[in-house]
Amino acid sequence: MVTYAAPLDDIRFCLNELFDYQGRVASLPGFEEATPELVDAVLEEAAKFCVNELLPLNRSGDEEGCTFENGVVRTPAGFKEAYRAFSEGGWAGLACDPAYGGQGLPQTLQYILEEMICSTNLSFGIYPGLTHGAYNALARYASDELKALFLPKMAEGAWAGAMCLTESHCGTDLGLIRTKALPNGAAGPDGQPAYKITGTKIFISGGEQDLTENILHLVLAKLPDAPPGSRGISLFLVPKILVEADGSLGPRNGVTCGSIEAKMGIHAASTCVMNFEDAEGYLVGEAHGGMRAMFAMMNTERLDVGVQGLGLAETAYQSAVAYARDRLQGRALGGAKYPDKMADPILVHPDVRKNLLTMRATIEGCRALGIWIATEVDVAEKHPDETVRREADDLVALLTPIIKAYFTDMGFEATNLGLQVFGGHGYIREHGMEQLVRDARIAQLYEGTNGIQALDLVGRKLPLHMGRMLRRFFHPVLAFIEDNQAEAELAEFVLPLAKAFGRLQQATAWVAQQSLRDPDEAGAAATDYLRLFALTALAYLWARTAKVVLDKPEGERQAFHQAKLATARFYMTRVLPQTSSLFAAINAGAKPIMAVEEDWF
Repeated sequence: MVTYAAPLDDIRFCLNELFDYQGRVASLPGFEEATPELVDAVLEEAAKFCVNELLPLNRSGDEEGCTFENGVVRTPAGFKEAYRAFSEGGWAGLACDPAYGGQGLPQTLQYILEEMICSTNLSFGIYPGLTHGAYNALARYASDELKALFLPKMAEGAWAGAMCLTESHCGTDLGLIRTKALPNGAAGPDGQPAYKITGTKIFISGGEQDLTENILHLVLAKLPDAPPGSRGISLFLVPKILVEADGSLGPRNGVTCGSIEAKMGIHAASTCVMNFEDAEGYLVGEAHGGMRAMFAMMNTERLDVGVQGLGLAETAYQSAVAYARDRLQGRALGGAKYPDKMADPILVHPDVRKNLLTMRATIEGCRALGIWIATEVDVAEKHPDETVRREADDLVALLTPIIKAYFTDMGFEATNLGLQVFGGHGYIREHGMEQLVRDARIAQLYEGTNGIQALDLVGRKLPLHMGRMLRRFFHPVLAFIEDNQAEAELAEFVLPLAKAFGRLQQATAWVAQQSLRDPDEAGAAATDYLRLFALTALAYLWARTAKVVLDKPEGERQAFHQAKLATARFYMTRVLPQTSSLFAAINAGAKPIMAVEEDWF
């Protein structure tokens, strides 16, 4: 069994000392009740639920997996009871609109809750996570009538959501989809024409399950008059069970599960082949505007997928630390540290400590970055000043592909480092580490592979609005460097940040210039550029962390803050230097990649 306790001290540090949650988020209109006392209560109760209800089901759920028979999917033992407790506890509607039965709390708290869920039981978390994304898409683009009929049940947790994009012949290139939507001659619940949806979707997480009484599928399909490519995609709400005007359940819709996938990991999360046969569906948003509406869900999911990597990495770290403290093997290179024992714990060995510190420094840096962007999501939605909302939205849009890609890369790397600390014991099932590695791997693939996230960053986000999004990150980093570069105590943190930031600025200019000459240049640089950007962003937050700690009087620097300072120092000296090699690789250009003849592969 893995080791996990919710990292509440670090979460509180990010909220209260690093980002001024109360001044930045809790003061926004509608969040008046999100007091420090309430936030602490939510964090404590979320931690208890995840540790007591979800963690005990993680290994058993992985071993049992989902089962499929005659179109029916059953989740592992204990999942239905846990989901019922999750819904009855109000967790499904934590950040949902009170107008639809939600609690109306900040998205920041939703993000933190999802980290704890992913740390304790990722497979379980996929079901409510997808519902949260579907809720957001419907809340933003569905008609008032559809929202009134469907959103309250989603906020209650009684109905789930699923996202139906992929087809067997096309993955990310959604313009190739073949699923059709034809008017069925009747009106939907909102008085608008209803449609018959026909097609097959694959890799549909939570497409069928036994946790909720209904599942609301958001399906991409094409109308008869659709223009070619992605411009012709529309989004439809297709319930598993049709809903009457009074909200009661009606007959079964033409939606069936054909099979579930046998997967490397997340065994307790059903991954389905879904068949739609003249299924009744309702247009969400405008005709042929489905991609815009779907991105409302996908962008939520990309942040949620990023937090999956973070959550698994945290559990791997805690488990590896516990093992390194207890496992006796060999002696410290400088002589026995524990001569009264038959051997020293492996925590004394430099390589083990390096692995653990690499995990810790990247995990805590990612947590800070994730919580920062979660607070900006709230500002973008709630701030009364339109300019402030737009600036926050720009920052969220810029960093979303970085969070999705880097957090999931980091999650897989960290779980592997944790397994390495365990040695051979990590490779067997007993300790749970091999499950973390298997579960972490999928997050690098779905919601757009990480290579696609990198292309989104360099191809869309950098040039958009003449580089306006970049300024939302570059300006505060530059201001921090200029304001603190003369502080002697901060020099060991600010100077490495300044060097990395300089590389990022140069790499940005290089990518912008070269991509105008040859698009392959941007494609060849994209993945390295995203990682360079991510490492610099973490360096910025570690430098800010160091400033927070060093600004405290000596007597107030408790062990927690001293550990923060030491971890910041490790990051700057042992992790951030990767930016140098990444910069060199970017400047090598596309030729070493694209000049290789296809026949040579």
